Amino acid sequence: MRDSKEARAMGRASKREDIAEAAFQQFHARGFNATGINDITKAAGVPKGSFYNHFSSKEESALEALSRYADSLRFDMLTAPGSPPLDRLRAHFEFLSRDVLDNGFVRGCLVGNFGAEVADHSEEIRSAAKRGFDGWAERLRQLLTEAQEAGDLKDSLDAETTALFILSAWEGALIAARVDKSAAPVEAFFRTVFEVVLR
Repeated sequence: MRDSKEARAMGRASKREDIAEAAFQQFHARGFNATGINDITKAAGVPKGSFYNHFSSKEESALEALSRYADSLRFDMLTAPGSPPLDRLRAHFEFLSRDVLDNGFVRGCLVGNFGAEVADHSEEIRSAAKRGFDGWAERLRQLLTEAQEAGDLKDSLDAETTALFILSAWEGALIAARVDKSAAPVEAFFRTVFEVVLR
């Protein structure tokens, strides 16, 4: 009897994982408004009713998608030992830019996408997106401060303001790359940030 219960519990957990991952992929590729629950369950290969066994609403699955997206951003690259802070910063954004290029300029940043698309209509998603941006900017600020302490960056630079600028410039570059269908905006981001702002 216990084995049967455990098997059912594992099946439910597996379906939740399948649905959550499908929601993440669908939201990232299609956006919030263009993604329906049918799209998610079809991509997950489960009946539509299974969605509501694990998520109370599309918004709840979107919050899970934001969490998964944060895990994909490789923030660990910002704190990896063995290389100078600004090299780590560049490596982080180079990693993110490869995702943009490899996916044909169609996905962008899920946090930014949700911020632009849903923030005015869902306070819960807006708050989650804001926490995502704030946490990312704080990681960048810490890295810039580390670069200043190492003597790699001038002390007169305001680390907090610069971190916010870099993140905002990255989000803008992603939008422009999607509109332009070219790497030029991303290349401009790297030139301006690393050859001018952080020189």
